[in-house]
Amino acid sequence: MTRTAVGWHIDLEFEEDTHRTRAAALVRLSDGTEVRAHGYASRHPSDADQQRVGEEIAGARALNELAMKLLTKAHDEIDEASGRKSYPLT
Repeated sequence: MTRTAVGWHIDLEFEEDTHRTRAAALVRLSDGTEVRAHGYASRHPSDADQQRVGEEIAGARALNELAMKLLTKAHDEIDEASGRKSYPLT
């Protein structure tokens, strides 16, 4: 039996200023649906300027939100297909 592999590509972009980093995540699913999420990181004024660290924190938070949105989407699709309330996916 042959199975078709599907790939997802996630875009992650960053905006930064002196004390704050914002990450925007986007995944395009095989059905054409786009799911978006955002994450933020703030640097305390006494902390050293470490741009990469802010990106890692903001990026991780955006990806975490993206994961939760995908779990919710899947959960809603299970409910719709089954016609009943299912257990939350975690």
